[in-house]
Amino acid sequence: MTRFVCLCGLPPATACEPLNVSIDPAASALVRAHLQGAIPAWLRGIYAALCLYLFLAALNVLSSGLGLFGEESDFLVRAFAYGENPFIALMGGVIVTAVVQSSSFTTALIVTLVASGEMTLGTAVFAIMGANIGTSVTAILVSLANLRVRAHFRRSFTAALMHDLFNVLTVLILFPLEWITGLLHEGGRGLLTRFAGWLSELIGMEEVARPDSPVRVLTRPVVDLFDTLGGWLAPTALTQGLLVAAIGLGLMFVALMFMVRNLRGAVLQHLDGLFRTYFFRTDLRSYGVGVASTVAVQSSTITTSVIVPLAGAGAVPMRRLLPFMMGSNLGTTVTSVLAATANPISAAVTVAFVHVLFNLVGTAIWYPLRRIPLRIATWYAVLASRQIRYAFFFLLTLFVIIPIVGIAITELLIRLG
Repeated sequence: MTRFVCLCGLPPATACEPLNVSIDPAASALVRAHLQGAIPAWLRGIYAALCLYLFLAALNVLSSGLGLFGEESDFLVRAFAYGENPFIALMGGVIVTAVVQSSSFTTALIVTLVASGEMTLGTAVFAIMGANIGTSVTAILVSLANLRVRAHFRRSFTAALMHDLFNVLTVLILFPLEWITGLLHEGGRGLLTRFAGWLSELIGMEEVARPDSPVRVLTRPVVDLFDTLGGWLAPTALTQGLLVAAIGLGLMFVALMFMVRNLRGAVLQHLDGLFRTYFFRTDLRSYGVGVASTVAVQSSTITTSVIVPLAGAGAVPMRRLLPFMMGSNLGTTVTSVLAATANPISAAVTVAFVHVLFNLVGTAIWYPLRRIPLRIATWYAVLASRQIRYAFFFLLTLFVIIPIVGIAITELLIRLG
């Protein structure tokens, strides 16, 4: 960058010829970093904590609104009502989880429906697979908050895609395997279901109450506030659910914008070293952090959504993201296991173990082949960063078009057959 300055102090009319002075971009960056550092680190830390709290509260406000909508419209139960066909069960799991944005909620619901006899074991197994795909929609939505900065969007979208691709690629392998082996078995059970059933017979669990999520406890005042506000403004419970969900979605994007802006500041300098040298130093440690953090908050939606903006800001090495996503997926299975222990029926426990096995087998397959999802995610993220329509195309195709069209075609074929 070149600037022309006069060093002689004479008036413009009599000034000497301009002097060509080159300003080093690196020095310019240091000056900006110094100016950003004028804000105390502790104050930025408080600001980051508030943004994170607002983000977590927004997710639960959104979940509360969608949950109320689902209850009033009977959407969740009806989505699985025609799930005797494995493909419909799979697509139903995708749609329901994408709507409520919580695989923990969906899998707990599935386990409860199985325990009550309202859903068959075969339907539940394929619905669990769909829930794993549906839960990754939130990470894609979160990555869109970085649209204004191409480099940040490319990194965050890559991180979100790795979460999606792990689940999609695992389903592409395990879904036909489970379906075909189920057709060959006299009881109609596939390999995963049979192994999970064997485990449920070996392991005896006491009946315990399902614990409440610590994040839900902390954010409950905010959720209650907007639930009450929605009750005042909306004439019916159905519209109240939609209104509260819309408020939650708006809060989520606001919180993300402020969170990303703060990450670009001085705090990022401290976080960068912490994440690179400790949390994400090795693949095993990244996997463990994914498991532990998701178990702590009982939601892979939250942990993966938090890591996406960090990846966009450059605080997380890209090669460590896939192990983290794998660990996060495993961590969320704790919710279904806890739901099963609250309903200690053989079929319910079997479904919970299928959820665990799905993620363990997926990790065993794709960690050795991790370059495949990483290269696909990187390639498509570059494409989407250049033309944003590809990001929305992926979002709508995977979570809306394929499930709806797939269910419609399958139903048509069943009726014609």
